[in-house]
Amino acid sequence: MRAGFRRSEIGTFFQVVPRLDNPFTSDAFLRRFLKRLLPIDVYHEVEKDFTRFGERICKELEPLSDECEARPPYLVTFDPWGKRIDQVVTCDAWKQMKNVSAEEGLVSLPYEGKFSQWGRLIQFAKLFLFHPSSGLYTCPLAMTDGAAKTIKELKLTNLQIPYDRLTSRSPQNFWTSGQWMTERRGGSDVGSGTETIAIPDPEAPGKYRLHGFKWFSSATDADMTFTLARIADSNEQVKQGSGGLSMFFVKVRHEDGTLNNINVMRLKNKLGTKQLPTGELLLDGTEAELASEPGRGVAAISNMLTITRIHNASASLAGMRRILSLSRDYSQRRECFGHKIGDFALHIETLASLELETRGGMTFFLEVARLLGVVENGGSGVSEAEKLLRLLTPVVKLYTGKRAVGVVSEGLESFGGQGYMEDTGLPKILRDVQVTPIWEGTTNILSLDVLRAIVKSDGEVLMALQRDINLRLNNILKSASEFQPQLEKLKVLLAEILSATNDPTILERGAREFAFAIAQVTIGTLLLEQATGAEATRSDRTAAIRWTQNLTSLGLRWDNLKSDGGSSQLSSELVYDGFRPQQ
Repeated sequence: MRAGFRRSEIGTFFQVVPRLDNPFTSDAFLRRFLKRLLPIDVYHEVEKDFTRFGERICKELEPLSDECEARPPYLVTFDPWGKRIDQVVTCDAWKQMKNVSAEEGLVSLPYEGKFSQWGRLIQFAKLFLFHPSSGLYTCPLAMTDGAAKTIKELKLTNLQIPYDRLTSRSPQNFWTSGQWMTERRGGSDVGSGTETIAIPDPEAPGKYRLHGFKWFSSATDADMTFTLARIADSNEQVKQGSGGLSMFFVKVRHEDGTLNNINVMRLKNKLGTKQLPTGELLLDGTEAELASEPGRGVAAISNMLTITRIHNASASLAGMRRILSLSRDYSQRRECFGHKIGDFALHIETLASLELETRGGMTFFLEVARLLGVVENGGSGVSEAEKLLRLLTPVVKLYTGKRAVGVVSEGLESFGGQGYMEDTGLPKILRDVQVTPIWEGTTNILSLDVLRAIVKSDGEVLMALQRDINLRLNNILKSASEFQPQLEKLKVLLAEILSATNDPTILERGAREFAFAIAQVTIGTLLLEQATGAEATRSDRTAAIRWTQNLTSLGLRWDNLKSDGGSSQLSSELVYDGFRPQQ
């Protein structure tokens, strides 16, 4: 009797646990998308590797990821005897993630040349699978990839050994890289925000000593980094502005393992990405090697930014896909009001809207990855691909980052109260994805970068987009005339985007909506291509139709901007109504 009573005290119902399936074999859309694009022999090889990797994610990497979350890095400033050591302590799981990254070729894959122009598409698809179970190790991988790209693009033959390590599949030889740009004055405005100076070494041409403070340095435990600094003349005077910045290669540690005259001042206390050591660093005579032409540092390090922004899009979409995968599974296990919650029409419509946003972002992100592969491997179409890549890289980063937060938040809600409980592991998906609209350029900064790309190319990047989309839409019409209403709508919206550049005052104020419109028209086109592929399913066709139905005119989005005569005065009054800044 007592046993039965004790049982009744806690009840007989327990919440079901959502299960993680193989992220590749359970993602039918990703498989169809890759099969449509890749040569069939390449796809079969990729399918076999990704299926194996998906199993490794579920059985081996997901527990390691949980350990990285449970045991975040910490800083030991002094040893027991008072010597300053600035040791960033990471858990064993974090170290194992580095080995896994090397073994799986998550950086090396496109540099090996095996898959030629398809290497980048395959690499980013694999990173997309890895990210949610990586313990955020994809962050140092992004900068490692960017560093390898920079060395290769700039033909820095003096850095061949670091390049070989960055692109190695050997865990013993593999290096990761940092990207130390942000200083106290901010990250995006490096031209006026960089105070670090480089003092030439009189006894070693090309070698310098760096003195400065790096405010936000992710992957603080990296083996090397590229950073920006101003070269001082004999009077220790420097040139201000972007034209005074040069790029430097820094090996983080000396051969004996001690830091290269670097003090780790503290590790950042962040909302999310707690698995990742992000620090404030004092460079106090740090030994460095000039890696760009003097004064060409911003142009040189921009090679890293292209790569890391595509990695950022991968992280955004991976978070979206993970929460949806778990929510879909949960909908077939959780019962409420006598039915599985997946039986309720409103619940399914909610998940369908999230799935549509995720599929759209996936097509966009993977298309940009494909373009990168085309540009890197040469051949026909490179000139057009370069223009498209310049325009679409900031767009895909800003759009997916912004959409990810909303999708993941809504996904958490599908679990009810359990979605808010830290020990379910679900809230960390939202905390981690919140960084993606911020890192590598905020939404506003990148929206303005889109405008900058258009102006600097004299409109050519936008003309390239017009040519590309029109070509795709015309090809779709030839094979699937039933989509003519959707095609016509996309052409009208594309024309609106092109004509919007005629009003620069409104364009700058509405730069966000302008960038979103580019993303949405591009996605609509890509979804229609998917819907007309040889292996397209009804869900592919539904996604393409619903996406275009949901699109709204750019003119309608800009109505409020036009109503005040092109001035931002009304908006300013809204923001600062009654506000008096305190001195």
